[in-house]
Amino acid sequence: MSNQGKKVKTHYRGTLDDGTQFDSSYDRGEPLEFTCGAGQMIKGFDAAVIDMQVGEKKSVHIPAADAYGEHNPEMVLTFPAEQVPNIEQIEKGMKLFLSTPSGMPVPAVVIDVTSEAVTLDANHELAGKDLNFDIELVEVED
Repeated sequence: MSNQGKKVKTHYRGTLDDGTQFDSSYDRGEPLEFTCGAGQMIKGFDAAVIDMQVGEKKSVHIPAADAYGEHNPEMVLTFPAEQVPNIEQIEKGMKLFLSTPSGMPVPAVVIDVTSEAVTLDANHELAGKDLNFDIELVEVED
């Protein structure tokens, strides 16, 4: 029986291939709720849950293309120093927010700061990474 279009609740633990945990609903104590197949989740996670039964647990490996996508070099942006307010306070590794033309905030990580420019990476922090999930289907609402 398919969970397509149904509200589901899952517990999950997400790790990288080296075993580093990047997220876990177990740590928060609340399962994740979403509509299966509605594009609210990364493609590989949705696909893993679509045919699960309540109480079922599974482990899945999701390639980067079905997770947050490949790292896109066009999302690495360099701004001249004169266009960057408070450049003297900006450090490598900081998270800043850019705005889209419609005003939506986009997080970006500072990857380089010089007296001439600031370089930011606006890719999702998990872009280009294969992900592993241990998933437990807790509830399905009809």
